[in-house]
Amino acid sequence: MSLAERFLVIRRDPHSEEVLALGGDQEAHSILQRTGFVHVHRRHESYHRVPTGLAEDEETRLATDAVARLRAVGYPVHCSPDFDTDSLRSHYEPVGSSVAHLAERIRQATTTDEVAGILVELTAPADGILDAVEEVLGAAAEFHDGLGAAQDQHTAARLRHLSEEYLPAIRADLGHTRSDLADRHAPHPGRSVCPQEVPDDEHERSAVCACPPAPRALPVPPPPAAGRIRR
Repeated sequence: MSLAERFLVIRRDPHSEEVLALGGDQEAHSILQRTGFVHVHRRHESYHRVPTGLAEDEETRLATDAVARLRAVGYPVHCSPDFDTDSLRSHYEPVGSSVAHLAERIRQATTTDEVAGILVELTAPADGILDAVEEVLGAAAEFHDGLGAAQDQHTAARLRHLSEEYLPAIRADLGHTRSDLADRHAPHPGRSVCPQEVPDDEHERSAVCACPPAPRALPVPPPPAAGRIRR
């Protein structure tokens, strides 16, 4: 990601008076949304704005907080003077990063058993990730049930539809995949158990991989010469 793609502008639009955040990559967008900004995606543009209905001082507080959080992790941010700050807010580790760590473990796995053990974290009944997602969708639906407006009932029904129609299919397919891998007990043919690389904490430049070398194949002897036929 180039520096230009990481650059952000947070300012109050002179025409709409909205506080807008422009630019940045996906990580920056995650920080903006966790700070409270709303993502707006249109056909020819994408940006973030503060939620509607906020008082001006609350908009300023939210924008200043976003500037501090973005700069704390190295993003160059140009902002209106009202939002500028020398404060650097710590960026907490998001919950999604612990789930994404499973992907890295799969990328490093060398056997079907390893990947089966990782996928069960998604498919396990009662305490798997997919069950947790189902609980979150159900809680969000219940929350909308109590809001009272007609569109809230539609949102609640949509959330339950996602939970009841899509999650079971994902859970079933992943469960089948996990079971198939668990029964195979096979190494991945394209991955070596040892990457044959020197560890990052090794200080000696001349160090080499400590794993024993793979056995050398014995040379195949040439076929015996055919005997000469006596005449």
